[in-house]
Amino acid sequence: MTRAVEELQKRLDYQFKNKNLIIEALTHKSYKKPYNNERLEFLGDAVLDLIVGEYLYHEFPHVPEGDLSKLRASLVNEKGFEKLAKLLNLGSFIYISTAEENNKGRDKPSLLSNAFEAVMGALYLEAGLQKVKPIVISLLEEAYPKIDLETIFQDYKTTLQEFTQANQGITPEYILENSSGPDHKKEFEVSVNIRGHRIAIAKGRSKKQAQQNAAKIALELLNKEK
Repeated sequence: MTRAVEELQKRLDYQFKNKNLIIEALTHKSYKKPYNNERLEFLGDAVLDLIVGEYLYHEFPHVPEGDLSKLRASLVNEKGFEKLAKLLNLGSFIYISTAEENNKGRDKPSLLSNAFEAVMGALYLEAGLQKVKPIVISLLEEAYPKIDLETIFQDYKTTLQEFTQANQGITPEYILENSSGPDHKKEFEVSVNIRGHRIAIAKGRSKKQAQQNAAKIALELLNKEK
């Protein structure tokens, strides 16, 4: 067993009976082993979605479903899991190829996020939900001392810009396509364009709201493609 696994187990306050499981969770596909952490990542994603959803449900008994969904979406994503992974110093423990190492793979948000999901998936497989839950909630509360819509919810425009800059090195462009209605009840229609291609179009009571709505649709489409 490697020192990386020993150190991570200390941070998790859990000793794996099946050491192969945690080693697999830490193994990136670039490491060229007969196994990697992608399947455990798939499982961990579902586990984390459930834990965070249940946590928000109990923490905010009077918040409507729509706002709970926004809160969960702001926590259960690549950026959110990267933040939790860094609290575990997970980048120091993963197994990656020399090429990936030279490419600063240990600091890549996607790689850290995926490894975190995989580790939680491995923990769930061996010890069950009741062991994973307090670890996730503890990390969540450490990362976010205050959890509410105002402090946690990240607007869709910012998220889309971060997504396109990370994946394509460009910034989305918003174009006002149309406006209608009297001054006191105007409706605006805005499109979001990437590299001159219209990705989505949406309406809103203000230009800002229309932009947010268009960015939200664009993110959903881009995440499906990814």
